[in-house]
Amino acid sequence: MSFILCMTVLGVLLMLLALTSSYLRWLPVTTSAVCLAFGALIGPWGLDLVQLDVRDARHWLERLTEVAVLFSLFNTGIKLRLPLHRKAWHTAYLLAGPVMLASIIGVCLAAHYLFALPWAVALLLGAMLSPTDPVLAGLVQVNNAQDFDRVRFGLSGEAGLNDGTAFPFVIFALLFFGHANGNFDWVQGWFLKSIIWGVPVALLIGYGLGRSVGHLMIYLRIKNADSTSSPNDFLALALIAMAYVVAQGLGAFGFLSVFAAGLGLRHAEVRTTQSDVPAEHVAKPVLGHMDSAPEAATVPQDEEISESQLAAGVMMGDMLAFGSLVERAMEVLLITLLGAAIALYWDWRAVGLGLALFCVIRPLSVWMLIRGELLTGPQKALVGWFGIRGIGSLYYLCYALSHGLPEDIIQTSISLTLSVVALSILLHGISIQPLLERYERSMNTRSDDLGPEHESSP
Repeated sequence: MSFILCMTVLGVLLMLLALTSSYLRWLPVTTSAVCLAFGALIGPWGLDLVQLDVRDARHWLERLTEVAVLFSLFNTGIKLRLPLHRKAWHTAYLLAGPVMLASIIGVCLAAHYLFALPWAVALLLGAMLSPTDPVLAGLVQVNNAQDFDRVRFGLSGEAGLNDGTAFPFVIFALLFFGHANGNFDWVQGWFLKSIIWGVPVALLIGYGLGRSVGHLMIYLRIKNADSTSSPNDFLALALIAMAYVVAQGLGAFGFLSVFAAGLGLRHAEVRTTQSDVPAEHVAKPVLGHMDSAPEAATVPQDEEISESQLAAGVMMGDMLAFGSLVERAMEVLLITLLGAAIALYWDWRAVGLGLALFCVIRPLSVWMLIRGELLTGPQKALVGWFGIRGIGSLYYLCYALSHGLPEDIIQTSISLTLSVVALSILLHGISIQPLLERYERSMNTRSDDLGPEHESSP
């Protein structure tokens, strides 16, 4: 593609999204589904303006998807304000651990027995398709740092954690290809390096960096009376880079570290402000950073805001706005590219595999592994359905292509992964808004009937 053609396509797409945004909110369709359809229109199935060969583009696609996931993980982390011991977190832990592992096993069995794929290929597909995507799951995640709904909070925590916890199993599958002779002496080394070391060290590094940098920046801005003019977007970029590089340098998983950095930064805000209300909710309406009216501010006058709330509120608000902008831009770009590539790689077997994952494997795993005291039956059904696959799976695919995936199964891996992701974008994209609206109406009705004293604590 020439530069002029790229600019034309980009301009038309962004204008289309801008002009149709007011209509999309009333239709059962997401931005991702529109971008996927637009990509298919400009690809070989339509105007044939773009042809994307994933094999040739795997190196720059790997970096592009990696950046998209990193920003989304950080942005997810700074939205989760509850302490780590609260019950709402227990759902996220179960989804990112046992449920994800059950999904890997389920997809592996389905791919092997339904389509006669070799065990190594089936295992790799299970690992790549198991995590709920942090980028595309934005609509079902928490709306803000004061949203403690069990469904939204559980899915947000899962999306933040399982892109990192799935990584060891992608590595396991790639190692399995290289040890097809039945020798499993390498499993112990993999387990020690990836599970015992890689996961907890990444979480500790990221959380420690986010917590310490958050406290330091709030302290410096209060001390220097510079709460509103510091470049918070630079701070977000720096913290993402530091958490990722330090974790990778120590042999841990950078995705988990970046998510934990966002979480640690949020908890620094909680500890500093000592308030039940997120600092950005207090400061933004007063400072004009937010789209809410001044009379909606929790604190109506700026002189009533403490210095710590002002410094933390502006910092967190600017980071959330910056992260959301980058996240949306990357989503539009990558899903459009997926739509352009799908014509070359569409595989009808993905319909069976995708439906097995979306309708049987994940819902059954959620129903069996999450206790009734954490989620009600309808909440389990929603969480079981909203296992959206997306950019994270594309990153793992590109990573596998760049790290020794055997030549004879490359086409199968690409076609099934892209096709299942595209199917997820369509099915979940059509169903998200109607199901969420129905769920929120039922929760509002339940709250009105029972009264606030009967609402479950987060």
